[in-house]
Amino acid sequence: MKQVLLVIDMQKDFIDGALGTKEAEAVVPAVLAKIRAYDIADVFVTMDLHEEDYLDTQEGKFLPVRHCIRGTEGQQMPSELEEALRGATVFEKGGFGSVELMQKLTELSGQEELSIEIVGLCTDVCVVTHALMMKAAMPSVPVSVDASCCAGITPEGHRDAIATMRACQIIIKEGESA
Repeated sequence: MKQVLLVIDMQKDFIDGALGTKEAEAVVPAVLAKIRAYDIADVFVTMDLHEEDYLDTQEGKFLPVRHCIRGTEGQQMPSELEEALRGATVFEKGGFGSVELMQKLTELSGQEELSIEIVGLCTDVCVVTHALMMKAAMPSVPVSVDASCCAGITPEGHRDAIATMRACQIIIKEGESA
């Protein structure tokens, strides 16, 4: 069975920038270890990217915090993550979930048996969105989330998202290696 890792939005604005939290900063070493446990060819990465008009978008009206604006430092990954992810397949997205990533993984699952593990930020927005998209598109593919490699906007949001994913038959791991 081919095991793939999804690394969701490990960008500066979500770690220690505009929407950063101490919990997000704390998971960076665990995410790095997780990435290193996989063959880089089996690692897929999402990058949240917005344009200058972000505050005028639907998302910007609900979350009026400029973040991950294309070309800014906040949209970049910390150098240690960028280095660890060199050679991974990257999907840029302007919303919570990447349809292109889902399509790519659905295609892969049609070619060989697949399992998907998800890590990253933010548990209660983009991680849960991707997990539910994967489970909906590929109900027989095992989808897991390593909760120790994720952080939410708030600790409560993280816990609620973990509970939601667990209820939807997504396997929740705590600090397991690949």
